[in-house]
Amino acid sequence: MSNDPQAAEEAAERAEAAADHAETAAEQAETAAEHAEAAAEQAEHVVEQVHTDDYGTPGKPFEKRSPFYLGFFGALGVLVAYFLWSALLSIGSTLLLIIVALFIAAGLNPSVEFLERRGMRRSLAVTAVIVAFLGAVALFIVAIVPVITDQVTAISQSAPGWLDELQKNKQIQKLDDDYDIISKVRDYVANGDFVSGIFGGVLGVGLKILGALFNAFIILVLTLYFLSSLDKTKNAFYRLAPASRRQRVSLLGDQIVRNVGGYVSGAFIVALCAGVSSLVFLFAVGLGDYAVALAFVVALLDVIPMIGATLGAVIVTAIAFATDVKTGIICAIFFLIYQQVENYVIYPRVMSKSVDLPGSVIVIAALVGAGLLGVVGALLAIPTAAAILLILREVVVRRQDAR
Repeated sequence: MSNDPQAAEEAAERAEAAADHAETAAEQAETAAEHAEAAAEQAEHVVEQVHTDDYGTPGKPFEKRSPFYLGFFGALGVLVAYFLWSALLSIGSTLLLIIVALFIAAGLNPSVEFLERRGMRRSLAVTAVIVAFLGAVALFIVAIVPVITDQVTAISQSAPGWLDELQKNKQIQKLDDDYDIISKVRDYVANGDFVSGIFGGVLGVGLKILGALFNAFIILVLTLYFLSSLDKTKNAFYRLAPASRRQRVSLLGDQIVRNVGGYVSGAFIVALCAGVSSLVFLFAVGLGDYAVALAFVVALLDVIPMIGATLGAVIVTAIAFATDVKTGIICAIFFLIYQQVENYVIYPRVMSKSVDLPGSVIVIAALVGAGLLGVVGALLAIPTAAAILLILREVVVRRQDAR
């Protein structure tokens, strides 16, 4: 029994010595692994050094601020921008059709919203407005176009007689003696070539008519598509805005669409008033043979801001003077009075809720639009200016006020 503690102590010493040897072996193994890793790194460095020696030493990264880098990528950006601009110009006529269709759809949208407020679903409201729109177009083509064509032909046939009447005026006779204007106009009208000369011959007339019909068909199809999917189209554009500003962008966008729709429908109402008033007046003064055609010209030109109503009045008054001086004076007085009524009564009442612009802005916008896109540009300029002013007032001015 006395030997057992001594044996246990010896066994513990042997176990401790074995643990020391195991720890020493582990340290030696770790040291060997480190040596092996260092040897591998040295071998890899040797391989890289050999590779570097074969192909040369790599240089510094290319400096992005160097003149060559800036010049090369700057020129490349200019070329890409020029290519995109050329592509945009090549499809300019198509984009114009799309813009016109969007404006017409925005003009019909208030009617759809009116039916929706009366409890009709949007799909049914769109269908009703589309059917009414197509019906109005078909009625105009079937009932009005033949009358306009006949009356335009009558005007062309009566033009030589009107020129004879003009020659009786001493001042006009003097001008004709000096410049031989009336005889040239008479020959031009009597030969029946004035229409074909404008478009470049008979073939040109046919091509222009086909082109106009094709463009009208494209606008009609796009208008129906945009009107039926106006909400989806707006939401698709709104989703391009950041989520934090999407609600405000949506509110501003909806207001712009309402302004455009109000302006388009308002312009149609103003032009309709001008056409109907002119039609009634022309029948009353004895120009019923040309009343429909001339009233249509007045309504069509009245859509053009600033100068449209004046152009229509000048055309009708000139024809009235050619038929009878007294009738011409009456026409001049009527259109002078009507334009004042339209400018100060009809137009402000119709447009007050859609386009609230200063007179100077309307004039500048119409001039710029006409210079860029002609008559279509003048038509689109006013609602575009209203949209720009809305954005400036609600975004830029508020941001400046918050500083």
